[in-house]
Amino acid sequence: MTENRFKYLSVCSGIESATVAWEPLGWEAIAFSEIDPFCSAVLEHHYPNIINLGDFTEITKHDIRETTPDLLVGGTPCQSFSIAGLREGLGEDRGNLALEFIRLAQRLHPTWILWENVTGVLSSEGGRDFGTFLGGLAECGYGFAYRVLDTQYIRTQRFPRAIPQRRRRVFVVGYLGDWRNPAKVLFNREALSRNSKPSRKQRETSSRSTTHRITRSDKYVQDEIASTVRARDWKEPTDLVINPDEPMAIQAGNTNCNGIGLNQEGVSYTLTANDRHSVYCFEPRSQDGVPRIQKEPISPTLNAMKGGQRQPCVFMDGVVPRNKIIRRLTPLECERLQGFSDNFTQIPYRGKSADQCPIAPRYEALGNSMSVNVMEFLGKRIEAVEKSL
Repeated sequence: MTENRFKYLSVCSGIESATVAWEPLGWEAIAFSEIDPFCSAVLEHHYPNIINLGDFTEITKHDIRETTPDLLVGGTPCQSFSIAGLREGLGEDRGNLALEFIRLAQRLHPTWILWENVTGVLSSEGGRDFGTFLGGLAECGYGFAYRVLDTQYIRTQRFPRAIPQRRRRVFVVGYLGDWRNPAKVLFNREALSRNSKPSRKQRETSSRSTTHRITRSDKYVQDEIASTVRARDWKEPTDLVINPDEPMAIQAGNTNCNGIGLNQEGVSYTLTANDRHSVYCFEPRSQDGVPRIQKEPISPTLNAMKGGQRQPCVFMDGVVPRNKIIRRLTPLECERLQGFSDNFTQIPYRGKSADQCPIAPRYEALGNSMSVNVMEFLGKRIEAVEKSL
């Protein structure tokens, strides 16, 4: 570790989940490397004093003022390895960036490296692509360990109940000259014990779930776990689904949402790992058995309890829902499902104010990002190993 602060270089930075996770640890980002216009704008908005070097394949020691980072972190583009993609692997330009990551490590010689990708990298070209990547690390003098981590299981100090999203990713940790230190980060007893499924209370009112996901086979799954946040989320029907046959009310008694389930503007809270649910449901049926649907264009949620009766809440836009209508995750929900602060990606962009920020690039940036709780977990484990050396 450097004399004062642990320094890292982040490449393929995206919207920088690493810095969101590691800044509270006192770590210092010496530079970012991002070429996407929207992600670059997010970085400039939140971290105006940290330089964005652009294309990481051209970075040299001179670009970072001859500073040797303690750690090089990045998640190179995953589309070449994704099961949902064309599986062209290292033969495709984006897949080849995984090897460029190794070349950068060879030029800079950081003590640690941390690389992330989709689990499809393990089977790309029968595993040969991943073997090539690991072999390249070994040729550069790095000992390494790798492991699949799932966002929904990773509990940290900032996320004691993890984040309710199934998101399995491969993480490779490398250390110059020794494989045992990466193994301590990923596989020591504490790391294993913290990767157990967090306990969540089951609803007492019904054993049936009203949160659905759509699998790759287009079948509905009911398991109370949100879909993975995808970069192309607006093109694929994979988000939350509400089944009108199984209405579910918002939890209005949570003190985090002022006890009534509404914010000061009267709008229902959205999804968070801290149980501020936002699920639409029918208004209770009248005596004739016909559900009454509110006609206002904005969907209300629960009010305070009156006489022990649940207050009405309806579907968005006051429209009578068809069976298994999909409600898209909002950008705010996607931010929370990745561990970012509310409206982190809602920034002034291309001459427009933050409240006019386009939604599509926000979805894409969040879908490509790493989960903050996982990055916090890995940062704390690296820090612990560093202190033990």
